[in-house]
Amino acid sequence: MTSVAPQNVIAVVWDFDKTLIPGYMQAPLFKRFGIDGAEFWQEVDAMSDFYRRAGADLIGPEMLYLDHILTYVKEGKMAGLSNAVLRELGAEIELYPGMPQFLNQLAKGIEADPAFADHGIRVEHYVVSTGLRQMILGSSIAPEVDGVWGNEFADAVPLPGYLEHNQDALFAESPREVTHIIYSIDNTTKTRALFEINKGSNKHSDVSVNAKVPASHRRVPFNNMIYIADGPSDVPSFAVVTERGGLAYAVYAPHSKSEFEQANRLLEQGRVNAFGEANYEEGSQSYMWILHAAERIAERIVADRERAISSSLGEAPTHLDG
Repeated sequence: MTSVAPQNVIAVVWDFDKTLIPGYMQAPLFKRFGIDGAEFWQEVDAMSDFYRRAGADLIGPEMLYLDHILTYVKEGKMAGLSNAVLRELGAEIELYPGMPQFLNQLAKGIEADPAFADHGIRVEHYVVSTGLRQMILGSSIAPEVDGVWGNEFADAVPLPGYLEHNQDALFAESPREVTHIIYSIDNTTKTRALFEINKGSNKHSDVSVNAKVPASHRRVPFNNMIYIADGPSDVPSFAVVTERGGLAYAVYAPHSKSEFEQANRLLEQGRVNAFGEANYEEGSQSYMWILHAAERIAERIVADRERAISSSLGEAPTHLDG
């Protein structure tokens, strides 16, 4: 890269389950196929012990639910589950109050301020989730976000020798079912998405997330980021953002004492800068705090850019006495 990035983008990065929505996104999936959700998650929770008894030593517990979904498909309990069905089910996801309108209100509010507009400052929203990406893309949040990271299934699989045959036929097959996991993300690897946003890998395919990119060339500095999530599982992401100058905000379900206490512990431990109810309606605590945080970042960007412009111009010549 030959030019310095303008660094005038504010990235608001959202978790999904229990942050943008009251529960877990899989609820419409279970409802569609008549699956007892509590039983499904009990089975998932017991899978680590099952695999250890089978002789396994290394197990990724956070991602076992993806394999269990595929097992349900294979066994006919979710027959016909495809990426198209997942996206269709995403439309049934219930969002917290104020969503998705708040995403647009925040972006438009920053862009409408003349002081910020003069420097081309804008807000981009991203979702980084350990849930199912196709369901998020099918939800009403999707039109308001600039990118989504989540787990991806394949429902068209390249069989041995597929390069020698007409691949269009593979995509034309119907009905299709999800059979493989082709992208996975857990609570630790969510931080990779943050670095992709930081370096601009998500916008420029020629920029590798593993490349050494000078601070001045990074598209979204971490101090231009706000990370919003609900709990301890997001501590790695909270840390990546706050330790590099960004802001972190925790949310909790309204009227939930246990979730309030959890969010309060995150604040006491210095994991987040503040917390509030997962209510994004105008005038709510979360609405006000996130808007104020974005405005603070925008004001700092303006100050930094004007300082840089002034420095590049140098001091004006003056008359000297004597």
